[in-house]
Amino acid sequence: VQLQASGGGQVQAGGSLRLSCAASGRSFSNGVMGWFRQAPGKDREFVAVTWRDGRGYYADSVKGRFTVSRDKAKNMVYLQMNSLEPEDTAVYYCAADSRIILSSIWNWRNYDYWGQGTQVTVSS
Repeated sequence: VQLQASGGGQVQAGGSLRLSCAASGRSFSNGVMGWFRQAPGKDREFVAVTWRDGRGYYADSVKGRFTVSRDKAKNMVYLQMNSLEPEDTAVYYCAADSRIILSSIWNWRNYDYWGQGTQVTVSS
């Protein structure tokens, strides 16, 4: 199983980026896919995921600015990031899991599959 993330880059505060993640080797159409991030010196933190029914769950820090979406047919997950802030600077990782329960989606340790990470840098 492989998750391939892309779309990171450097933008100024207030700008936008769209991350994509393609899964191969296993279908996650009935699973959970989403995004975490890790800034230097900090633990990996929850950003947003899509549940099995397609509903999005978001960290409070990104609500109203980020949108997570899925294409189940393509086995892909996306993260549209608007109104980016310097505090959003981090390596963004896509994650997927087929067995995770809803109460566990917030903790990165509960996911079995990870992408390689893509750097997002927001300058002020």
